[in-house]
Amino acid sequence: MSSAVLHERDTDEADTERYNKKPRLDEDASKNLTVSEKDEHDHILPPSHALLGIPLPETTEAGAINFLETNVGISEYVGRESAKVQGIIKQRFTDFLVYEVDLDGNVIHLKSLEKPQSSKKTEETATVPPEDTATPTTETPMEGVETDQTPVPPAKDAEVKSSEPAKASQAEPWPEHFNTTLAPFLSEEAVGQLKQMWLEGPEPPRVSDAGWGGRVAKSQADDEVSENVVPAQEEEKTEDSSRGGRGGRGGRGKRGGRADGRRGRGGGREDHRKVLTEPIDSKEMRTSFHKTIRELFNGRLDSETDTSNSSADDGSRIVVRWGRRGGRGGGTRGTAERAPRGTYPPYIHFTLQKTNRDTQDALGHLSRSLRVNVKDLSVAGTKDKRGVTVQRVSLKRGNKSVEDVWKQVNGSGRRSNDAIFKERGERGIRIADLNYRKASLELGMLKGNAFVITLRNVKVESMDVLEEAMNTIKHKGFINYYGMQRFGTASVPTHSIGLILLRSEWQKAVDLILSKRHGEHPDVVAAREAWLDHGDLERALELMPRRVVAERCILESYKKQKGETRNAMGALSTIPKNLRLMYIHAYQSYVWNAIVSERIRTYGADKPIVGDLVLESDSEKEAEADEEEDDEQEEGGPNKRSRKPYVAPRVKTLTEEDLDNYTIFDVIMPLPGTDVAYPGGKLGERYREFLRIDGLDPDNFVRKQKDYTLRGSYRKILHLPKELSWRVMRYTDPDVSLAQSDEDKLLEFDPPVIDQDGKFMALQVHLTLGTASYATMALREITKTDTSSHFQMGLTIASEDQQYRGTEQNVPVAEAGDEEMQDEGKE
Repeated sequence: MSSAVLHERDTDEADTERYNKKPRLDEDASKNLTVSEKDEHDHILPPSHALLGIPLPETTEAGAINFLETNVGISEYVGRESAKVQGIIKQRFTDFLVYEVDLDGNVIHLKSLEKPQSSKKTEETATVPPEDTATPTTETPMEGVETDQTPVPPAKDAEVKSSEPAKASQAEPWPEHFNTTLAPFLSEEAVGQLKQMWLEGPEPPRVSDAGWGGRVAKSQADDEVSENVVPAQEEEKTEDSSRGGRGGRGGRGKRGGRADGRRGRGGGREDHRKVLTEPIDSKEMRTSFHKTIRELFNGRLDSETDTSNSSADDGSRIVVRWGRRGGRGGGTRGTAERAPRGTYPPYIHFTLQKTNRDTQDALGHLSRSLRVNVKDLSVAGTKDKRGVTVQRVSLKRGNKSVEDVWKQVNGSGRRSNDAIFKERGERGIRIADLNYRKASLELGMLKGNAFVITLRNVKVESMDVLEEAMNTIKHKGFINYYGMQRFGTASVPTHSIGLILLRSEWQKAVDLILSKRHGEHPDVVAAREAWLDHGDLERALELMPRRVVAERCILESYKKQKGETRNAMGALSTIPKNLRLMYIHAYQSYVWNAIVSERIRTYGADKPIVGDLVLESDSEKEAEADEEEDDEQEEGGPNKRSRKPYVAPRVKTLTEEDLDNYTIFDVIMPLPGTDVAYPGGKLGERYREFLRIDGLDPDNFVRKQKDYTLRGSYRKILHLPKELSWRVMRYTDPDVSLAQSDEDKLLEFDPPVIDQDGKFMALQVHLTLGTASYATMALREITKTDTSSHFQMGLTIASEDQQYRGTEQNVPVAEAGDEEMQDEGKE
């Protein structure tokens, strides 16, 4: 090993020892910090950091603030500090696998990568019940696609066709018979124009704008068009309806109302493409043409009488365009249309595997791939970013079929079927196992998460110590801290912005959100520089990726105000509410961590004490749901739709007589807010000290701006895993995976091969946790090591196994891209 590596390792071990020392709160700290000193506090971290009893972290030359667990109140352990299993967390993405556990206790996995196939029976056997009834749908189920809605026989007057010409397919998007069928109505030139418009797809060709390289070009449309075809929803257009009539459900004008679907597509771009027939003087011929267009193109193209030359006396011309999104005559408001009549249930559920993407970022990618509003997508819970995670997602589908969704996400219009079944999903996203459902997923519709976590380069004093460490967490649990993910890893900690918002310092909050940060993607760095260094608003917006939501919202607000930047509160209000709450919840979590650390340090983690808080038995479920709701909203989850009206949980402050009736696993601590009680004694006063020093009134969390008023919630201070098992493994090359994702298994990549004679030890942990708990905090109890990303990165760099990278002869090619994915891709 080189001397440089040894030096780095020695430095990291010294840092580990230094930061693992327990901070002692300075009881006089709050007394010595006057209001004027609080106002002069110029560090990015809150003034209450002084109460943690540790020095403020310094900014590095590169601009990063390497704040550690102790800087956000995480300092204690349940077990002995000497009973530790040293190891590296999340060295590879497959070292951290997460699987959602649904309400029935099933662990969610990808089951099949195959595309769902439509039944050979025609969709036109479907009846059309009123939209506002719960009448079962009547479409023929799709083969291999599960649906929870049983079809009923078609109505007697439903049109049933025993045979019909072949429709467009992926292999043949424009069958030869299209030309012969259209010949009686259209000239050869017009047929060619119609073919071009069909192959281009429903979106008009895009013009290059600011490097959106992911958009679909004409030459790529052939693979995509047929996969986007959905069952016809329009009635046959007669001569009368073509001439304008009532315009369908839109009801205003000849084209289906004021919100023509074509005008809302593609971010507001109008689709001017159309094909005109020669004048047709026969009503029967025109009606036949309308019917032909509908049947050939499965209802996706509209045919209407051209009224631009209504004085012509030699017949009427018919214009053909791409159809409206919402079906017959229907304009849409945004992208959340009603489910079309006579179709499958209104939602599609699917399993999502994502790699190195947080949940909201993945949903944003899905919304762009599917061209829907992100609000049409919902999940039961959020998942870690750095790792490979699997969960269910629901989509309010509009006119989309499971085939459309599968192709648009897995194919993205740029990949052949061969690539889909041989390569990993693009940008770390893969969906599978699609089915129709009557209702969407909502936050909290899960029991927890199952984890397969592999610790690398494990060092332990003895196997007895390893057993002790694992059995401690198995039987005594771990401190239910909010993990480092809650506070961000950039130079501007999330909870610091939260405090600024709670103090109504709007301009300072804007400045912090827009400020430069260490280690960001080059596109984000360039965008920040364009605005902060050059004041170029247009360039900043052009460069800023869409996934950087808060910054884009502020800059777009400035643009709407024609460059005016004085309305800071207004600019902040354009950020989605759940994202703004993320900052404030992070501050609550910081205070909670700090007080719980003092509770454990002072009174231990074995039993309740007088003054502890517990939930009344009838309030426990409501409190857990409320805590989870806050946690999910922080991560950007969709708004709840069916929760009961909020009722503050009832809590009990323990007395001496109560202690024998409760265990340490019943003890809760509040997150500060308007509707919570603080514990008795010194801990309750400590809450107030933290808030006062930070310029907040502990007894009045009501803000003038209601969006920033928090009711607070409760969280248990210890969490006991539902399941826990482990095994020791050996390896030599750190580039070889020791666990395999569902996608890799289905792609039939080589499975992990354990080297029984490997030079290094690994510990693979299987555990299941309840909702709103952090697996990294469970690992922290095992390793007794800081879990902050920069600290773990330092351990990885200094690890002895790094010198053996690439030494295995048969490393699967599929693993080669892991390191490249550490930087987020452009959108």
